[in-house]
Amino acid sequence: MIVGARPRLQQIILEIWKPLTILFAWDVAVTIFHRFMPIKEPALPVALFGTAIALFLGFRTNAAYARWWEARTLWGALINASRSIARLCRNVLPAGPEAEAIVLRQISFAHAMRCRLRGQDPTEDIERLAGKEAAEVAAERTNRPNALLEDMSRIVSGARADGKIDTIQQSLFERVMIDIANAQGGMERIKNTPLPSGFEFMPNFFTRLFCVLLPISLVETLDLYTPIGSTLIGMIFLAALRIGQDLTDPFANTVHDVPLSTMCRTIEIDLLESLGRKSPGPLPPVAGTQW
Repeated sequence: MIVGARPRLQQIILEIWKPLTILFAWDVAVTIFHRFMPIKEPALPVALFGTAIALFLGFRTNAAYARWWEARTLWGALINASRSIARLCRNVLPAGPEAEAIVLRQISFAHAMRCRLRGQDPTEDIERLAGKEAAEVAAERTNRPNALLEDMSRIVSGARADGKIDTIQQSLFERVMIDIANAQGGMERIKNTPLPSGFEFMPNFFTRLFCVLLPISLVETLDLYTPIGSTLIGMIFLAALRIGQDLTDPFANTVHDVPLSTMCRTIEIDLLESLGRKSPGPLPPVAGTQW
């Protein structure tokens, strides 16, 4: 996620420079043709066409941003649930290996969830936090976060069987773990359910068609300044198109991603401190991007 109040024009240019270069070359070609060929370009309703495209792009961008914000909300719910389960371990379970094991597996769950959404391997993080045995248990399953959650539930059930907690206290743990599972399901739904193909094809097609028609409509008015004016207007539409594409997948591990690594570090810091352990520091932004 890009942080900071200053606009990142350089980032926008880097992402759209290829279609922008093609658009500029087309603008130049239309201008040259207009100067040397005695053909009058037809009047085109580009203002009406551009307004319709702008409305469509705005609708698509709003839908994409809703996905991005829901992803951030779900991770916020996971952070809260992680703190809740650590508090339960500290106040309900007596001092012993069970409480520590649950907290460390919860931290591992957050890292495993991050890796699952980004298509990465969480083995190293699970081993570092919960130990090799927990990493082996998780590796046996396709859904490693779910395996860790089930392992936490097993530890809670074992504590109840040993008489360390009663059934009411066990239900408190299970209630928090249901919240964690609901957050996980929401994240997986966003990751595995893309926007309908029409949201991708239609804006792309009509935005590019608009950019092709734009210099033909402007050349009579702008003449030699057509490449500048048409390219600047086209840049606005191409940037809006790209923003919608970037927000569609909030777990794509790009600069526009929900900052999963930062939130996992937040969970790790809070839960390790609840155990009285030394915790790492917060993740700083890298080149203006919070990962």
